[in-house]
Amino acid sequence: MPSPVPPRRARERSSMRTTTDGIVIGTANFDNCDRLVTILSAELGVLRAYARGARKPGSKLCGSTELLSYSRFVLFTYRERTSVDAADVNRLFWHVREDVEKLALASYLCELSAETSPSREELPGNGAGDQLRLLLNCLHMLDTGKRSSPLIKSIFELRQLSLAGYMPDLVGCSECGCYESEAFHFYPVLGELRCAACDTDGKRDQFVPLHPAVLAAMRHIIYAESEKLFGFSLSETRTKELDAVCERYMLTQLSRTFSSLTFYRQVCGRTL
Repeated sequence: MPSPVPPRRARERSSMRTTTDGIVIGTANFDNCDRLVTILSAELGVLRAYARGARKPGSKLCGSTELLSYSRFVLFTYRERTSVDAADVNRLFWHVREDVEKLALASYLCELSAETSPSREELPGNGAGDQLRLLLNCLHMLDTGKRSSPLIKSIFELRQLSLAGYMPDLVGCSECGCYESEAFHFYPVLGELRCAACDTDGKRDQFVPLHPAVLAAMRHIIYAESEKLFGFSLSETRTKELDAVCERYMLTQLSRTFSSLTFYRQVCGRTL
């Protein structure tokens, strides 16, 4: 006996066409000329979609579905599969693509974003607009050279982790509550501070001593409004310290590393 034709409303629910702005944070070759893209969208979070024929010469989807392409996508979802019907480029971040160190860092930011941003199934009520804005702003700073690569990396790591639910408590000492001290110790495993006066028996391999300027920068990254996120500066020495502590916090909290981070460090002449 043939299966009955499903009601029209049921068929409509199983397929959907959506238009959204998003940035490509991952790509993979699929079949001969197709491309599987990972997109971060404010409305849809992290999603994967097939771009049919995107790698064919002259394809209209070629440039708009490359890594770091910020595009307006027309997506068609049928059952469990999403495909790119059309896409128009908003921005390509050309200067990032032309510099191997910047491109390596951008690739890492994208990989970390894909790991810690909400998927379409996990999307909270306010969407993923904060994550998308953070990534676009960091890529803009990288593209224009308005901030150094280590500073951009630190800002993205700490802010992105905070958005993902890994925000450390940097308000004050976890023991006495003091906001200012001559010296603070930061514990990456616990995500908390202890002043040196309280932490007399702390083990050196478990905490990171924070210079006041580095702590102030970390507090700014976590608590500042998005519009003021890049509104601070550090010396080269303190920027290196910030880079090290933010990276260590990320690695500790996520209990994993990233191949793109390893490559970036190799390009910079430093290994993990």
